[in-house]
Amino acid sequence: MSATDNGVRAYPFGPIDRLNVDPKLVEICGEQPVLRVTLPFGGDGWLVTRHADVKTVLADTRFSRAAAVGDDVPRTVAVGLPRTSMLSMDPPEHSRLRRRVANAFTVRRVEKMRPRVREIVHGLLDTLITTGSPADLTKALTWPLPITVICELLGVPLADRDRFNVWVDGLLMLSDPAQAARAREHLCEYLAGLVALRRAQPTDDLLGELVAVQDEEDRLGEEELVSLGVSLLSAGQEATANQIGNFVYILLTHPDLWRELAADPALIPGAVEELSRFIPISATAGFTRIATEDVELSGQTIRAGDAVVAELGLANRDPEVFDRPDEIDFHRGTVPHVTFGHGVHHCLGAQLARLELRVVLEALIERLPALRLAVPVDQLSWRTERLIRGVAALPVSW
Repeated sequence: MSATDNGVRAYPFGPIDRLNVDPKLVEICGEQPVLRVTLPFGGDGWLVTRHADVKTVLADTRFSRAAAVGDDVPRTVAVGLPRTSMLSMDPPEHSRLRRRVANAFTVRRVEKMRPRVREIVHGLLDTLITTGSPADLTKALTWPLPITVICELLGVPLADRDRFNVWVDGLLMLSDPAQAARAREHLCEYLAGLVALRRAQPTDDLLGELVAVQDEEDRLGEEELVSLGVSLLSAGQEATANQIGNFVYILLTHPDLWRELAADPALIPGAVEELSRFIPISATAGFTRIATEDVELSGQTIRAGDAVVAELGLANRDPEVFDRPDEIDFHRGTVPHVTFGHGVHHCLGAQLARLELRVVLEALIERLPALRLAVPVDQLSWRTERLIRGVAALPVSW
């Protein structure tokens, strides 16, 4: 942990350690829940960690995402999102884009995808079981599943998924601006080609539906369409793929939890929410917001123009909201975690991610109840220098 010349602490405070919350983060922010920090790129900002304050930052219109566009804005990632990204917009521009895709991710519509998701999962497990034990679950299941689902939903050729894996991986690099920029450029070029193809040959997939919007006053522009596609592909692939692996890692390193789910699969929906709360999937605090007027959070005044980032992982461990926050309890009941965000930027694909996570756990318990790690825990490798935490490989036996 280090401090800059003005005494402001450099964030993050320590190296990323698997799925553990940084103990220095817990210690410092327990005393100063709204803390002035120097972010890895762009300068100083405020780090917010309490559950109530995080929800305010994520949902209050006085904290703007649109104002956070620019290379000189304090941030945790190497390359900020472009202005055309839905994640870089405030209402009403954000609302206009979001409602175009929101219908594809309603609870009812996502639930209709369950049979197909289950078919994909069991097909991948068929191959895994045929290949034999031991095997790397990340290659066999956790990465192929989300990219298959999101490609089918958007209408993107599945044959191109390996390229997507490389591009999305580069897009979410924490420390390499050039690689992140190249990855975004490749994704944008590819999706621009698909958009042009949809205009010439209409389809009934999600990308085709977006291209076919006929309302001239609300037509999506070319850049908006491409940016939407990039956002959906990257969010639908990277976060879900890593989280599936993270869930299995936690369960296999806590065999009592695995046995509990195997004995009562009805606990799986609650387990998905509890594991989503417990696991700090993001390596650092989230996207920057800029205060548009003075706001007080936990007794600290955030001035208009100040940059603010929210630490979701720590908010999910707030003892004022969660009893025994550092324990995993599948019987916790309602789990008001903020892993999928809050407010207008709440993750569009949250219901789809939940569905995939539930189906995977159901299928693994059904077909591989004796699943276990094939190597000692300390021999597992982890993906580093990326925005999303996850195991690089997960060797398992059964």
